[in-house]
Amino acid sequence: MHNKALIELALKTLDEAKALDIRTFDVSKITSIADTMIVASGRSNRQVNALADKLVEVAKQHGHEILGIEGKREGEWVLVDLGDIIIHVMHPQTREYYQLEKLWNASDIQAEGQ
Repeated sequence: MHNKALIELALKTLDEAKALDIRTFDVSKITSIADTMIVASGRSNRQVNALADKLVEVAKQHGHEILGIEGKREGEWVLVDLGDIIIHVMHPQTREYYQLEKLWNASDIQAEGQ
């Protein structure tokens, strides 16, 4: 599946599962670890885990390999690694504390979906 289609699939999945404040960042010019970062919030640790589980389920259903999942035990910040796309699903307080948007919203990239 091409990156654009996978991004659209991830965004649709997060939206349908009621994720909050979904943001997409093109990070291809500033890092080699991924082309796209998606950041979203869940209302609780339980919802953060449920959102990550749903992303994994849908990606697998569409034949995409999951390269890694981190943070499920705690449920405050779950990272789902889909290769060129990395998705961060975070509890709102955790997201506020780490401020990933500021990290990835460098002068040469722009947040989409604002």
